[in-house]
Amino acid sequence: MNAPYKRYCKTLSLRDDAKLIEDYKKVHAPGAVWPEITQGMRQVGIIDMEIYLLGTRLFMIMDTVAGFDHDQAMALLATQPRQSEWEAYVSRFQQTSAEATADEKWQLMERIFKLEK
Repeated sequence: MNAPYKRYCKTLSLRDDAKLIEDYKKVHAPGAVWPEITQGMRQVGIIDMEIYLLGTRLFMIMDTVAGFDHDQAMALLATQPRQSEWEAYVSRFQQTSAEATADEKWQLMERIFKLEK
């Protein structure tokens, strides 16, 4: 049986600065993310996304359409309107460069356990 979606989990580190972390949370508050960014995500096949924070470590859960090709979609996402501008904007919070794409910043995690049904 095919799953109706694919799930990817990713991680990224923020700069160790309490003020920057609070600002990063504000940038990602409901309605704060630029509409071009969320629209671009949907256009490449991302159905849902959640980001969690522990200290300086971010954890992302990204659910996508069933036929999602991660590498192809991330390359396409990088070309979407305002995406490179957004990546440069949020890079001030992240342990990364302003030129890095979302795919270069967010590292895919390996699932090592799943509770069986």
